[in-house]
Amino acid sequence: MAQETFDLLVIGGGPGGYVAAIRAAQLGMKTALVEKAQLGGICLNWGCIPTKALLRSADVLRLVRNAAQFGVQAAAPQADLAAMVARSRAVAVQLNKGVAHLMKKNGVKVFTGHARLQGAGAVSVSGADGVSPALRAKHIVLATGARARQLPQLPSDGQSVWTYREALTPPALPKRLLIVGAGAIGIEFASFYRTLGAEVTVVEMAGRILPVEDEEVSAQVAASLQREGIAIHTGMAVAQAQRGKNGWEVTLQAQDAAKARLQLQADVVLVAAGIVGNVEDLGLEKTRVQVEKTHIVTDAQCRTAEPGVYAIGDVAGPPWLAHKASHEGVMCVEHIAGLAPHALDPRRVPACTYSHPQVASVGLTEAQARAAGHKVKVGKFPFGANGKAIAMGATAGFAKVVFDAGSGELLGAHMVGEEVTEMIQGFAIAQTLETTEADLMATIIPHPTMSESMHEAVLAAYGRALHI
Repeated sequence: MAQETFDLLVIGGGPGGYVAAIRAAQLGMKTALVEKAQLGGICLNWGCIPTKALLRSADVLRLVRNAAQFGVQAAAPQADLAAMVARSRAVAVQLNKGVAHLMKKNGVKVFTGHARLQGAGAVSVSGADGVSPALRAKHIVLATGARARQLPQLPSDGQSVWTYREALTPPALPKRLLIVGAGAIGIEFASFYRTLGAEVTVVEMAGRILPVEDEEVSAQVAASLQREGIAIHTGMAVAQAQRGKNGWEVTLQAQDAAKARLQLQADVVLVAAGIVGNVEDLGLEKTRVQVEKTHIVTDAQCRTAEPGVYAIGDVAGPPWLAHKASHEGVMCVEHIAGLAPHALDPRRVPACTYSHPQVASVGLTEAQARAAGHKVKVGKFPFGANGKAIAMGATAGFAKVVFDAGSGELLGAHMVGEEVTEMIQGFAIAQTLETTEADLMATIIPHPTMSESMHEAVLAAYGRALHI
């Protein structure tokens, strides 16, 4: 079979891989991409995008239920789960087609199949038709992503034990849903299914939900979810699980062994207990690529220990976020092209949780900043004191900022409330530009906007808040 040669070959067509391919093409490289499933990867097809479509449906349902407080009389709304899922899938399909168009527009040749490294820049691709194109490339970027971690007590069966994938296309609304894991994925689905009427219980091994977020943010979200009727058990792990006639019977064991075990029942269990990297069957054994805890080891320029082989995105380790993968894709390719881009600083990767209420953050938490030896100034401003939030009926939550007391460096920003995921980019830009508290104070924020709370939080850190 004839061999095709490229300047750069990307394995994996998710938000890291396809963006890397586009940037390489822009820089004049002859580029190919291999994807064994769907362009756009898990994020576009089974993750970020379709979950946001479902959560938007829940937002609309919640808003109509509360229409009377805005002076609008509406009949009692009914949730049409099948229609919500259909819309979510349609959104994913639309964007999948968009990625295919971008590949064609930028001259990226796409191969469908499973890629394996064959050593010295060689890659084989096996597809459903059995054809195995022989490819070569001077540079190979691994962007194979990750998958949901399985629990031995609760192996996914697609029916009564779900991963995020099954949770996106439920055949019916479960009456009792147990969610194992209270990170972003678990909390988003808890919010969605509770809004639709399911009895939802969340279990988390850590001492609080959203354990990577600021403690005050975690506490605020937990209180909000509990007011909505979601049961939360933190510091607990699944000790036993047995499928019975009346659903799953799950035994929880507290991290403190002295505490009593807890028995729960559920019709469906959603496992959202982390991810593992897709490193199997890639031919890595033919290379010097190193793998630790299911993730490929890389340096600051995304290089592996094998010359000419790079890794980006979820397969290369945390933070496991689509925008981090895309940023790494651009950075990696620009490094290959000799443009000397800045290395990614994981402390400046914003994170968002699209629950109700939403959560958004960037940088260090207050506890992390203190643990790192910083003397800090902390400012906090409640949305309940913000005019736009009051007008919108969205007064729950706050904006919080953490500064280095000596230099005025913005170490971190943390928000919980309505649409804060659209606001965090302001603080992310501020960190990138290395602005100080003086720069942020001097910035004129439009009125009335919820983003005024961001400005007020900065002022509050220095005892200058105007509206509290």
